[in-house]
Amino acid sequence: MIVLFIVAAFILGMKLLNPTPIQIYVGDNETTVTQIPGFFTNVDVAVLVVASVILGISGAYLLFPGSAEKPTERSVLEERKERWRKIPKTLKDDEQKIYKAILDSDGVIGQSELVEKTGLSKAKVSRSLDLLESKGLVERKRRGMGNIVLIKS
Repeated sequence: MIVLFIVAAFILGMKLLNPTPIQIYVGDNETTVTQIPGFFTNVDVAVLVVASVILGISGAYLLFPGSAEKPTERSVLEERKERWRKIPKTLKDDEQKIYKAILDSDGVIGQSELVEKTGLSKAKVSRSLDLLESKGLVERKRRGMGNIVLIKS
């Protein structure tokens, strides 16, 4: 779209700055060619109109690119959240408790926060996270002295 914008701007600029400078007059027995600066032929006007329309459309697209993409992104996110909400029903009690706590914190939480939120021991949380990781439901990433737990998409 950027290339289209640049090409349309270039063509528009060239046509506006350099209109067709030749006009032919056919008289009784003679033909004369005179140069009239600033004279636009019908072809020049058509090129100017087309270049202006392309410039306007591509410029609007470049200025407002997110308006067409946002509904799609939202629907993908909502679809993932819906899928995530169905998963806890298939898990054991401790795994279910931990997974729901991660969901409640928008899919990202510190492992130490999970211990506080769930009331489970550190060892129990760690073992349950190992099981959830092996099932491909969550992922742990090292951050400083602790881990961040993320829901996999």
